[in-house]
Amino acid sequence: MKRFSFVPLLTLGIIGLLLGSASTLALEGDASAPIEVEADRLDLDNRAGTAVYAGDVDIRQGSMQLTGDRVEIQRNDQGLLSRATASGERAYIEQKPAPDEPVVRGWGRTIVYHVAERRIELIDRAELHQGGDTFDGGYLEYFLDRRVVQARADAEGVEGRQRVRMTLEPEQQKGQ
Repeated sequence: MKRFSFVPLLTLGIIGLLLGSASTLALEGDASAPIEVEADRLDLDNRAGTAVYAGDVDIRQGSMQLTGDRVEIQRNDQGLLSRATASGERAYIEQKPAPDEPVVRGWGRTIVYHVAERRIELIDRAELHQGGDTFDGGYLEYFLDRRVVQARADAEGVEGRQRVRMTLEPEQQKGQ
């Protein structure tokens, strides 16, 4: 995997994207883990506050991974990461919230991570796995801090109507 030396915007943006608030959800070692990015192309616009990676993009730091055919990172007027959008046939995001919790995995044709809100949108052919529990449909919204899932059969950006389905693992089996 190639390692790149980035300007401060990208370094801070990716750290914010991958960890958000390290103390609440990410493993402690994630914050100090090296950031690894692999892509075919990078277009950086410091004035617009955007970085766009294209071509089989794979961003990793510690337990966090974000992949897609294209990943766009945007910052706000204060220079902080505000949103990351991954897109492709099957964009993917994962993170291990804590040492004693299973990895959370999500897929969609578009994944939008709203950093300040600590909210992930999985759009079109959306799927989310939390341990043995699975959710899928046209649109899924996952609130990281509250661990709340909202699902819809259709929404903006969803092709056709994709019924919501879920499988919930019984409580007694979750700890085993």
